[in-house]
Amino acid sequence: MSGNDNFKIKIKIHDFKKTSTLVELIDEFLRPEQYELVPDDGFRTDAVMHFNLDGAQDKDIIKREMFQKLYAVTGKRPDWGILTGVRPVKLAGEMYMMSGNRDAIVQTLTEDYFLTLEKAELITDMYIHQSETLGEAALDSVGVYIGIPFCPTRCLYCSFASNQVPDSEIERYMNALLKEISYVGRKMKESRIHTESIYIGGGTPTTLSAEQLDIMLAQVCKSFDMSRLKEFTVEAGRPDTITEEKLDVLRKYEISRISINPQSMKAETLERIGRNHTPDDIIRAFEMANSKGFEAINADIIAGLPGEEPDDFMNTLTKVAELGATNITVHTLAVKRASRLKDIDSDYHYKVAEIVGEMLYDSREFLKEKGFEPYYLYRQKHMAGYYENTGYCLPGKDCLYNVRIMDEHQTIVALGAGGISKAYYPETNRLERVANVTNYDEYIKRIDEMCERKENNLFRRYDKC
Repeated sequence: MSGNDNFKIKIKIHDFKKTSTLVELIDEFLRPEQYELVPDDGFRTDAVMHFNLDGAQDKDIIKREMFQKLYAVTGKRPDWGILTGVRPVKLAGEMYMMSGNRDAIVQTLTEDYFLTLEKAELITDMYIHQSETLGEAALDSVGVYIGIPFCPTRCLYCSFASNQVPDSEIERYMNALLKEISYVGRKMKESRIHTESIYIGGGTPTTLSAEQLDIMLAQVCKSFDMSRLKEFTVEAGRPDTITEEKLDVLRKYEISRISINPQSMKAETLERIGRNHTPDDIIRAFEMANSKGFEAINADIIAGLPGEEPDDFMNTLTKVAELGATNITVHTLAVKRASRLKDIDSDYHYKVAEIVGEMLYDSREFLKEKGFEPYYLYRQKHMAGYYENTGYCLPGKDCLYNVRIMDEHQTIVALGAGGISKAYYPETNRLERVANVTNYDEYIKRIDEMCERKENNLFRRYDKC
């Protein structure tokens, strides 16, 4: 690479139209300001780095060429090789379904996809673990997601549908949501499909009052057939929204799993990222939850938060494990376009790549020593170091919903603002998305349309069965 800050590598991709995934791979080697993608005019010049001169239409062939040439130029070798998608475990699973040979899959992932041996073994063994532990989803089962798009504050890195609104707006939203819950429950019963798991996420569902939680959960239990339900999760999320009264409501409806998401146990970090709670609030939330007898408590922590060193991150991880988390999801910080962090420092995820790699390695070693095993994984765009998010659990504490939604072999019915249902068609192994609007006010105004979308694009296919 040139030492000239103004120097840009000119890159030309020949005879290939869908370049988005190819550009994602380039970004793992070069920052946007370090290269320029020039139009394919059919000519070859020495001043340009050319790809796909042979006109291949298989993107993996082009990505292999890119990986090798960019590695030679930059000296960088991304752990995930040529994979840029969200669900690498799904790929390992598809390969395992075809061959059933664990070692052959690992070899293909390292030799053809250029994964490191550690990543290839991780996703292959993870799929085998998922298959042996949870099995396949029944064809007449679905996962249900219910979204509560409200939070006390908006975090520095957040890009989700998360709104800070007065109680009157939450009441308006709840009225619309209850209507959708009732509609979906009725249609599922008519369609003779059952709920395998329910996941109430956000935002922060415990932004709701105890009374609002009670009303919503009563409607859920009234609307859905709960007799075959295997898992019921509520993201309690922010420790400052958790109270004894709210936890009692969750236990009243036999919620089996909750999440308490500290992100960090360092007070300065919590203030920096825009959280209202303190480390002491996190401790009190865990103590309350432990006293209520939930089957599993998940905790989310983030590697790469601004101002944190590896010791800070490991202190968070150690304390969360000591507090009794049975599931720990280690997130790699991603700098999304809709986040405030993107506006502050668009290159942040490049700058902390090395330190995040150290944090992730230390977390794997620590959690393994404590008896946790990796059970699900996904990747996102603009992650520090282009690493991954990994969920770890103690034996028997896997989150079924997390595995199903990443595996994509089950219909997910999503309710609430921003919910994206995914209708699974097993005969062709494909998904069709049925989206609700993201803006909560539009969702309220158009709730009948949201139900009609599901009627036409999700439930009508069951009428033909």
